[in-house]
Amino acid sequence: MSLEHRIRMIAGTIILASLALAHWASPYWLWLTAFVGANLLQSAFTRWCLMEDILRKAGLAGPGDSAYHR
Repeated sequence: MSLEHRIRMIAGTIILASLALAHWASPYWLWLTAFVGANLLQSAFTRWCLMEDILRKAGLAGPGDSAYHR
């Protein structure tokens, strides 16, 4: 699985989990959804993603993902 796919999977999971928590626990969980959305938006413009750096440092980048693919 490529690094981009992992990032999309993590972002989607966090968004769905925060929506479920907002529905059943507290609407304040929607701030997490907004945070993830804002990070996705800024990474589209800056081409920098914190989750990408975290996954690389954890050694979870895919075999085809080079350290500097930009």
